Amino acid sequence: MADETNLNPSSIYSRWPDRIDELLNSKGYTHPQLLFTPTQLFTRLKDPRLCLIDVRLSHEFARGHIPGAIHFDLYGISLIDTGPEASRAFMWMYQYLLQHRGIDFDKTVVFYENISGMKAARAFWFLEYFGHEDVHVLDGGLNAWVAAGYPVTTEVTEPKVSHFQARPKPELFWNAEEVLKHLHDPDTVILDTRSDEEYYARNIRAARGGAIPGAVHLEWTRNLDEKGAFKPAHELKAMYEAAGVTPDKDIVSYCQGGYRSSHAYLALRLIGYPKLHNYIGSWKEWGDRLDLPIEIPKP
Repeated sequence: MADETNLNPSSIYSRWPDRIDELLNSKGYTHPQLLFTPTQLFTRLKDPRLCLIDVRLSHEFARGHIPGAIHFDLYGISLIDTGPEASRAFMWMYQYLLQHRGIDFDKTVVFYENISGMKAARAFWFLEYFGHEDVHVLDGGLNAWVAAGYPVTTEVTEPKVSHFQARPKPELFWNAEEVLKHLHDPDTVILDTRSDEEYYARNIRAARGGAIPGAVHLEWTRNLDEKGAFKPAHELKAMYEAAGVTPDKDIVSYCQGGYRSSHAYLALRLIGYPKLHNYIGSWKEWGDRLDLPIEIPKP
């Protein structure tokens, strides 16, 4: 993951001076600034430097959204070939889409959906990969916003196209060859964030079913509490450490297409894990490539 010494949290702290203590007191994260609470978002809603992105389906957005939010349904925009040429083209396309949502380095970017979901987390990962240092997810999503009594609207805000030019952090993105190289590395944990049905090859969503050999399985939904917000730090740490996912290791997460793996990335970022990587080609690429090894775990 990104070297923390290269990040510039001062821009976050100065822009949102009251937000760190509240989150630290409530959930105990190492990096609480990665999340926003509904109250913190509401008090900054008219800040011209805020870029608020709703990643839900279009019909959900049309029924009502947070005032000022821009719509960006990123589901289905996936990379199933992590070779160099395909990856470069995909990342260029994604940068283009972000430009047309008004995202730029001088903006504070907040993504949300109905809960602290995998689409918001995937967008968060992309912005961190692209070098953005002021990106966040609304904890608990729109459900938490509405529960707090804050307004929704059906009015549409037109984004101003930006000139956002990515500054990639390549260490955050592992392709299939990088995962293969670390397959038997004792200092690397491969984290499978899919459902039990997918992991045990009962739900096959590629040419083959199963898992990457040696992967640790923790479904992404276990990061969340009953209201759809991230669990507090002590619960996340206990869960991951009990599974052998420890902060001294390189952790590379995967799922089917890079959404749920991004959710694990964000959960582990919150609790301070320093060496995180996302294999966004995930099982769709790995399971389709007959040259790559698989295993079919037993319950």
